[in-house]
Amino acid sequence: MPSFLRRFTPLLFAAALAAPVLSAGCAAHVRIYDPYYSDYHVWAAEEPYYAQWEQETHRRHVDFNHRSEEEKKTYWDWRHRQR
Repeated sequence: MPSFLRRFTPLLFAAALAAPVLSAGCAAHVRIYDPYYSDYHVWAAEEPYYAQWEQETHRRHVDFNHRSEEEKKTYWDWRHRQR
């Protein structure tokens, strides 16, 4: 085995092991586009507000993506008044 390959094999092995761990952290940074206010929201930070909105408006919990467009607009209006 050439000497340069022997030196880089451990580095390549470490990179191969680290790749899944490093890419899994990106799942927490899902951004949701708010078309009514033309901005993005990181959903992990948005979830507590969404839960609060559901509670305050006496709605049962439904995944945001399954809400009607009218309800999504109602949520975004409420959310932007909270700032």
